Amino acid sequence: MTVTPTVRLIAAAALACAVVLAAGCADRTAEATRYHCPMHPTYVADRPGDCPICGMRLVPIEKTGDSAQGTGDSSPSHPPDQAVGHVHTEGYICTMCPEVHERAPGRCRVCGMKLVPAATTEHRHDDHGHAGDAAALPWRPIGPADGSPAPPPGYAAVELTTDGLRLAGVQTAPVERATLGRTVRTVGSVQADETRVRHVHTKVSGWIERLHVSYTGQPVRRGQPILEIYSPELLASQEEFLRAREVAGRFAASELPEVRRGGEELLAASRRRLELLDVPAAAIAEIERTGTARRTVTLLAPVSGHVTAKATFEGHQVEPGMELFEISDLSRVWVEAAFYEYEAASLRLGEPATVTLAYDPTVRLAGRIAFIAPTLDPASRTLSVRFEFDNPGLRLKPGMFADVEVRLDSTEGLVVPDTAIIDTGERRIVFVAGDGDTFEPREVTIGVRADGRASVLAGLAEGERVAVRANFLLDSESRLRAAIGGAGAAHRH
Repeated sequence: MTVTPTVRLIAAAALACAVVLAAGCADRTAEATRYHCPMHPTYVADRPGDCPICGMRLVPIEKTGDSAQGTGDSSPSHPPDQAVGHVHTEGYICTMCPEVHERAPGRCRVCGMKLVPAATTEHRHDDHGHAGDAAALPWRPIGPADGSPAPPPGYAAVELTTDGLRLAGVQTAPVERATLGRTVRTVGSVQADETRVRHVHTKVSGWIERLHVSYTGQPVRRGQPILEIYSPELLASQEEFLRAREVAGRFAASELPEVRRGGEELLAASRRRLELLDVPAAAIAEIERTGTARRTVTLLAPVSGHVTAKATFEGHQVEPGMELFEISDLSRVWVEAAFYEYEAASLRLGEPATVTLAYDPTVRLAGRIAFIAPTLDPASRTLSVRFEFDNPGLRLKPGMFADVEVRLDSTEGLVVPDTAIIDTGERRIVFVAGDGDTFEPREVTIGVRADGRASVLAGLAEGERVAVRANFLLDSESRLRAAIGGAGAAHRH
């Protein structure tokens, strides 16, 4: 059959129409297919790939009924002077379960949280590159816009449902005005009172003939014999005293007052010499009564107490200045305890303290701060503080450890439970209950902490309520939302 030119022209026109229609359908198909990240729903792309934020594989976005049906209007919906950026999907998502995507508002079928809009206003840029309408966050922002302080860096407000609060175990407590007194507890060591320690020496050379105190720890009384010593020097002093006594007796019969006075002064000087050599008064009186010098002289204990050190034995040769015994009066003792630098400013002389003993917790001794060291221990960075305690029955023994409690000055102000504070190292954060089921992170300044409570110097107002349980869950959620919001904002811009 012969093909006429007219038929050829009609066939060519039909083929061209088919090609144009196919290209239009392909363009609409490509334009309708969008992909987003399950972990970051705010990131939308027009082709498959990986999320630039977390690296997860992008998944196709489910189209809603309206978008599936289409409107039939192929004209652009944006003014010609603006370029459309990322076009986000419609519907609602759960911020805790990114795999949940619903077409209608409601609750998450996994965790029960309120779904938030996944669709945002289109992010437009004009011809000059300036951003147009900002994309909405996937949670309700709380900050300066509603009159409350801005969240700390890296934090965002958290909104939970009533069921979510119950399941998470979140509990709150009010911010109250109260008086908070701090009790500092530390460990002290018992030591002998240095003002009640006496060292026993001999002032002459000689030999120990007999010891009346024979072991360390032995109790002694003032004036009790402790040793007998033979000393040529003491023997010569006794002979000198006897000669002076005879001379004073002869001079007493003289008619000249000067002679009588000279004999009396000579006798007094020789007696004084024996006293300075620690010869007891009873021994001098015995020598004067009998008129005979004694071979050994008995020395007496100068104080009452316990022998805490002993450095001599019978037959031992001694020299002047040599320490023989150490006698400590333990009826009153010291307890020395160490405090850290930050506690030193609150310590005052006379502050009451209580000491308890490890071997008998029922014993509680009351004392006061008697001394605060003027220097700090450079090794332990602690300050030494001394307490004085009466020691009836010798319950406190040197070398023993004791628990020390000091009640420092009380302060009045706003107080919250200590469990409400999250210490990040850089700042202290609390979560303040807002309207509805919203919790706002807020940075606070903390003062004294004691008895499970903490004083708040700045950041809170009286009557506000703070989370005291499950606040670490709130902290994690707040940081996660802030990170998602920050990543989404960075991607949009």
